[in-house]
Amino acid sequence: MTETALTVHQTARPHGFPTPGHFTFVESPMPAPLPGTALVENLFWSVDPYHREMMDADFALNAPLEGRTIGRVVESRHPAFDEGQIVFHRQGWRTHSVVSPEEARAVPHFDGVPLSAHLSILGGTGLTAYVGLTRIAEFREGQDLFVSAAAGGVGTATGRLARLMGAGRLVGSTGKPEKAAYLTEHVGYDQVFDYHSGPAAELLADAAPDGIDLYVDNVGGEHLEAAISSLREYGRIVRIGTIAQYNSTGAPYALRNLPDIVEKSLRMEGFLVRNYRDVQDELYEFVVPHLQSGRILLDENVIDGFGGIVNGFLGMLRGENQGKVIVRAAGTDVRGPGCRARSFL
Repeated sequence: MTETALTVHQTARPHGFPTPGHFTFVESPMPAPLPGTALVENLFWSVDPYHREMMDADFALNAPLEGRTIGRVVESRHPAFDEGQIVFHRQGWRTHSVVSPEEARAVPHFDGVPLSAHLSILGGTGLTAYVGLTRIAEFREGQDLFVSAAAGGVGTATGRLARLMGAGRLVGSTGKPEKAAYLTEHVGYDQVFDYHSGPAAELLADAAPDGIDLYVDNVGGEHLEAAISSLREYGRIVRIGTIAQYNSTGAPYALRNLPDIVEKSLRMEGFLVRNYRDVQDELYEFVVPHLQSGRILLDENVIDGFGGIVNGFLGMLRGENQGKVIVRAAGTDVRGPGCRARSFL
């Protein structure tokens, strides 16, 4: 273990798209755990779109950022932690973290499942997709759905889970033809359109000429308007995020068909996944057997080395990723310590 630790700080509030200049890496002495805590050497970091929203006001400037992280306990001063134990916590964007039992939980070991899965399909990303489908949308077998930003972490997880649940027609949108091909060839989407190729309403109408029952919205704006027009009576909209507006400096997109929500008895609902932690074990029960059998593969964009975390974040905001963006500590086995696993995408 090194004698120093690195953390990432935000140095200024962005106006529009953030740049590397909005961040700095800070070196400090290795933190020492106080009684009742443990020192964790972090192994995997999650890079998520919600960090962009938090940059506007929620993250304190010139202080360590937070984020979902998996690490190994290297020094324990609490009986709840064993040295060598793998834990999940949110003291991320740093190489080492001091956590209390209230701030960390043990990561369950599943034979054949990489540790990184606990930040993708088994983590907050997969839980968001699963809660959106089962709790918010009350998705039923045979229903047709549309997913925006389908090549992102939540988009790929939603596609894979919906296909397992017996989705009818599964349509997605993305920003690159090669991503569209990946989604149809590997994830299970029936048709995916490149939203740069025309108006979203026309592209969606071509992809789902008979309409849709459900829209999983990761984008907002024009995509949301297109989905409202395509939804059948009593359709549902699950609001996950509004990534199209995170870096915008102009006025938000004005929806022109809001009356359709009333006329077609549509329901639109958002949620915070942190309010559904009680669903975590249900997610494990549903997904883990499919990971072990190979029916589900992991859609992960893995970046080697903590030093790549800022560029990985900015690249995700530019849509360069395919699947969930995860940063892996240099020299860490893709499977994590003590985990026997197959390779993944």
